[in-house]
Amino acid sequence: MPDSQNPTARRLLRDSASNSAANLCRRAFLSRSAGGLVGSLALSSLLQSSRMRQAQAGESVVPLPHFESRAKQVICLFQNGGPSQMDLFDPKPKLTEMNGKPFPGKVETLSPSASGNLLGSPFKFRPSGQCEMELSEIIPHIAGIADDITLVRSMSTESVCHEAALRIAHSGHLTATDRPSLGAWAVYGLGTLNENLPEFVVLPDPGGLPINGTLNWSAGWLPARYQGTPFNAGELAQAPVLNLATPQRVSAAARRRQLDLVAAMNRLHAQNFPENTDLEARIRNFETAARMQTAVPHAVDLAAETEATQRLYGLDKPETRPYGTRCLLARRLIEQGVRFVGVYLQSQPWDTHADNANATKKVADQLDQPSAALVRDLKQRGLLESTIVLWIGEFGRTPVSQGGNGRDHSRRGFSIWVAGGGFKAGYAHGQTDDFAYESIE
Repeated sequence: MPDSQNPTARRLLRDSASNSAANLCRRAFLSRSAGGLVGSLALSSLLQSSRMRQAQAGESVVPLPHFESRAKQVICLFQNGGPSQMDLFDPKPKLTEMNGKPFPGKVETLSPSASGNLLGSPFKFRPSGQCEMELSEIIPHIAGIADDITLVRSMSTESVCHEAALRIAHSGHLTATDRPSLGAWAVYGLGTLNENLPEFVVLPDPGGLPINGTLNWSAGWLPARYQGTPFNAGELAQAPVLNLATPQRVSAAARRRQLDLVAAMNRLHAQNFPENTDLEARIRNFETAARMQTAVPHAVDLAAETEATQRLYGLDKPETRPYGTRCLLARRLIEQGVRFVGVYLQSQPWDTHADNANATKKVADQLDQPSAALVRDLKQRGLLESTIVLWIGEFGRTPVSQGGNGRDHSRRGFSIWVAGGGFKAGYAHGQTDDFAYESIE
């Protein structure tokens, strides 16, 4: 019988095509998202683990790379709002020199009223570290880890709208709202390192969610089990994970009977509706939650940290304590084997449409020390080589003023930094034009 008429052959061809399409979508996303930085490493590890499974099954495989990927885990410190590159990471003497003069060209802005004259940075830049990376005076702690980071000054994106740019940063797509986020792809491809905790943990600001809310850590059309699990950093002693602890009025025996009944009903329902991934995720979450009741209190116990470590993260100061708490918690979760940790800000504090200089400095004062402390702490514990720390926003700011002292959104050139995971340390990559407006290299 010809292959085209053989039912088994047709099924194998169909499955092969389906798998190829899924792998292609996965590879395309991982190469594109977050500028391809985390994606390329995640893809390398994903392919390597896939080949190892094939080899164990006795299948023919392409030879493995000569070197195993260093990166095993990721912490994404997402900077919602769009940090101002020319005030933080990208010094432009000509912009300062031409402050108050017209821009020699046309600037793309979100608002037509945001096309004022050039607005130079009031902050001084200084060579930092042995690499002499030039960084702003308002981020002295990040300047102190200059020899440990890769600074990328040539980022660009496709939209000047927060919502669309956030979708690109997190899922690699401009308009779709059903695409998996970077963290979801990472845990889908790389799996778990600790079955007692979620693979993907999210640490939102206790004061509120960022723009786009939970879409930032969605599983999209992947099975729901791969979405991020929020931890409440504002209630670590009482309820770090909502609805995790058993109410005191419920006895252990009663809770066991409840769980057994729910599990039996879920299994029956899953047999009748195997395509329902939300149910599959719920069943898995019940199982994980039972293990988390023991694992979570230990993982979030910041009292176990020394006073020196707490000071390192700024927990002794009110302006740095909220972000420092989440950065320290991120390190503890990495130690416990969580694959991907996302740390988010409330709303979009870097969105400095008015009073850019003071607003930028205020946010920097809150985030600079904890961000740098995380890198220092991971390094001293031997975890930085296997952990990527990604400091990234959705876009940057314009070199021209909005309302005289603010900056509008800019998509054509902005800066991020990354540390650990095998990235080249003490290195500044790429550049923008004389006004930090457009990426040119």
